[in-house]
Amino acid sequence: SRQGSLLHAVDRTVTGAGARLLANRLSAPLTDPKAIDERLDQVGFLLDAPDIRDHLRDVLKATPDLERALSRISLGRGGPRDIAAIRDGLVQGTSLRDSLVAEADAPTGLTEVRADLGTHEELIDRLCQALDDDLPLLARDGGFIRAGFDPNLDELRQLRDESRRLIAGLEARYRTESGVENLKIKHNNVLGYFIEVTARNADKMGEIFIHRQTMANAMRFTTTELGDLARAISEAGDKALGVELALFDGLTAEVLARAGVIALAAAAMARLDVATALAALASEQSFARPRIDDSLSFVIEGGRHPVVAAALASAGEAGFVANDCDLSREQRLWIVTGPNMAGKSTFLRQNALIAILAQMGGYVPAEAATIGVVDRLFSRVGAADDLARGRSTFMVEMVETAAIVNQATERSLVILDEIGRGTATYDGLSIAWATVEQLHETNRCRALFATHYHELVALTGCLDACVPHTMRVKEWQGDVVFLHEVAPGAADRSYGIHVARLAGLPAPVILRAEQVLETLERGEQSG
Repeated sequence: SRQGSLLHAVDRTVTGAGARLLANRLSAPLTDPKAIDERLDQVGFLLDAPDIRDHLRDVLKATPDLERALSRISLGRGGPRDIAAIRDGLVQGTSLRDSLVAEADAPTGLTEVRADLGTHEELIDRLCQALDDDLPLLARDGGFIRAGFDPNLDELRQLRDESRRLIAGLEARYRTESGVENLKIKHNNVLGYFIEVTARNADKMGEIFIHRQTMANAMRFTTTELGDLARAISEAGDKALGVELALFDGLTAEVLARAGVIALAAAAMARLDVATALAALASEQSFARPRIDDSLSFVIEGGRHPVVAAALASAGEAGFVANDCDLSREQRLWIVTGPNMAGKSTFLRQNALIAILAQMGGYVPAEAATIGVVDRLFSRVGAADDLARGRSTFMVEMVETAAIVNQATERSLVILDEIGRGTATYDGLSIAWATVEQLHETNRCRALFATHYHELVALTGCLDACVPHTMRVKEWQGDVVFLHEVAPGAADRSYGIHVARLAGLPAPVILRAEQVLETLERGEQSG
């Protein structure tokens, strides 16, 4: 789920389009140092200008989703509110553009944003004049064109909405013309509108009054004018809606005629949202600007796992323990040993996530970072099966490992967590041993290899760029304290039984496990 993901941990965007763009960038980090630096320049500029950043974010918060509105209109599914979203989005875009104009020292990326926001005053004015304040969801509901925009529509609405006033006015005029004070204009479902007078006043009615019906005490008439007015009133509602729909089609056509520049403005707002969001994140979390180049370096000082660190902070727990990682050419492959729960997997993943954040153009959770561009990032972590396709846990592990050793280049970054644990001990150790040699000698990539096979540490003596590191622990009064620190060297044991105790395994099982472990470590497997 999104909760607990890298995206969730770093997302500070305030618009829908910005959130989508951030997710896309995380899914596809760049490999061109120049393009990455252009993004980082924008973040750096906005990080150093908090007043400008906060103002831009306030404007962006009030900006509708231009991309979605334009998409619905383009597909013929738009409504009055989508047209209004275009209007309001372009208004906010003008405000954003004006906010950026004064910044002569703004980086290239923000200058491009300002240019792409464009000028849309003519369309904005047109839509402001056309659209009413209170808009229905669907065009067919009507009532969305502002009064005064179209005289024909105003006349139809007047007939529809003010029929009683018009009838009352006509009734007053007919009384004056006929001299019959009790003349009334009435309506029923059979005759529609008609004029009614008492029988003794019938002879006072002039030639314009056409006889319709004789009652016991009254006479009913009509006139050509009343018939036309009645017909106009009955048709006015349908005609008014027809005119509104025609006007809506015209407004839609005007928007689509400028779809290209509107889409440019929408994309510019999304880029600005991402840049301001990453700057806000860097300020809030004390992230550092990474240095990205064409070398094969990978040096992280005081690196943190962005998701775990955020989770610890939100839970009010102790601060995250930062660690360094240096995968320079002379030590490009680390064998990382240490107990379960000591933080090996966190350390592996945080360095991979730092690479992703850096190459998508964001600041990173570290004191400093120098990264030679990573062409591909490979990870083999966790255990899972795919039984529907006939793959056991170990088979999935091997398929993933095969993909890595077949594709990784010297520019790749590889994190491998527990290779060979799904089969017999000697089988697994042999596979892990051979994989380390392949990564070192053939792939020559930068790699972090976490394992409980302490025998693999022997490889660090015969592979010149392979070095041992371990997670520090401290034993205190029969208990184990995990320090979550990475240090040079190798672990001598895994403390798995201690973790089993933490997990709640019953005391008799723990006691028996300790007895069996002691026997096995003495080499007394027989009997």
